[in-house]
Amino acid sequence: MRRKGSFELVKEYLDDLQLDIVEEDAANELVVVDDESEGIKNLIVDCEEPIVIIEQLIMKVKPDASDFFKRLLQMNRELVHGAFVLDESGEMLLFRDTLQLENLDFNELEGSIKALSLAMSEYGEELLKYAAG
Repeated sequence: MRRKGSFELVKEYLDDLQLDIVEEDAANELVVVDDESEGIKNLIVDCEEPIVIIEQLIMKVKPDASDFFKRLLQMNRELVHGAFVLDESGEMLLFRDTLQLENLDFNELEGSIKALSLAMSEYGEELLKYAAG
């Protein structure tokens, strides 16, 4: 029996988690999923051998928010999986996690995605105080 490919397996796990696949790029092994009841909107799940990258844009950050960057590091200490990160420009806040594809299991992917939901429920209001207007 042929082993299911990593991308197909990840999509199966996402389906089992009842996430809505709103966009798919099979050639690049990338999907975008939603579960708005859990605070997940346009979550990118990108299979890039040997890892899967899980990334969601949270918001645009106010310029010169040095206090905020310190607070983000404190928040990251409390996250179960993943981290709050800035994009290359330093203007956009994202949640990001990476997992190994080779032996990825359902519970590991679920834990990473649930960590995003938990982080948003715990820190969402505080994060919004630093959002660019």
